[in-house]
Amino acid sequence: MTVLEAAGYDVVLVETVGVGQSEVTVAGMVDTFLFLTLARTGDQLQGIKKGILEIADVIAVNKADGDREQEARSAARELAGALRLVRGQPRDGAGWSPPVVTCSGLTGARVDEVWEQVLAHRTHLGEDGLARKRAEQQLDFTWALVRDELDQRLRQSPAVRAVRDEIRSAVLAGGAGRAAGGRPDPGGVRRPAGAGRRRPGADAVGLTDHSSPS
Repeated sequence: MTVLEAAGYDVVLVETVGVGQSEVTVAGMVDTFLFLTLARTGDQLQGIKKGILEIADVIAVNKADGDREQEARSAARELAGALRLVRGQPRDGAGWSPPVVTCSGLTGARVDEVWEQVLAHRTHLGEDGLARKRAEQQLDFTWALVRDELDQRLRQSPAVRAVRDEIRSAVLAGGAGRAAGGRPDPGGVRRPAGAGRRRPGADAVGLTDHSSPS
């Protein structure tokens, strides 16, 4: 994304393959997250299970053409209902309610409406909201770097390697229950209880594509 921005692109589309965790990662990198789906795929339920509906800013049901148009509209209504179930309505009336629209990539019908909703979300954020969102994403990215660095240091630590097998055996033997509460496990290791990335500049739209060829 940084390279594309440096190349002069003012809009960057990031597409995922729709397997779950990648959507969450992309949502932490972009300004607007677009969930693209199809009718008769059960995505209203899959979206709830994977948490996609909780992070989607715009939802579009593709292939709303020919004899599938009515199915697409029905799917849009189901997704709208699932969205209300998961996220509810903004209490103050000022929050963003993700729109659910239909479109056809084959004929181009209502594709412009999908993009208008993306722009509407950007307008809703405003300059202050956009800056705040990107700052929060940068903070999350920074902590992710910290976690990755700590993970690498632990993996490469001679002291950790020396007790790794012992701790593994203790956990497999049932020591994880005591360790999870912050108490020493049989290996003598104490584990505390409870124990993307954004860049300034170009607009970024995350597109998770759950559609597939006919």
